[in-house]
Amino acid sequence: MNPIVEFCMSNLSSGSHKAMEILEKDSDLDVLEYSCLGHCTLCSQEMYCLVNGERVTGDTPDELIDNVYQFIEENPMF
Repeated sequence: MNPIVEFCMSNLSSGSHKAMEILEKDSDLDVLEYSCLGHCTLCSQEMYCLVNGERVTGDTPDELIDNVYQFIEENPMF
């Protein structure tokens, strides 16, 4: 089972789309896009995604990507 990375459409327009495009190329991740993830306050403040249901943030797309991989490494599914 691959880690699930979920993005909010509203946050994608704030710059996280670059991170999503790169993460989608990783066949070891399941990357999904939703119209809303229900974290509107966070969504309006910074780039974020959910990784296996947990919030991961970053100030830039590259930082978000790094934080996603760091989170996965520190929180193995099994």
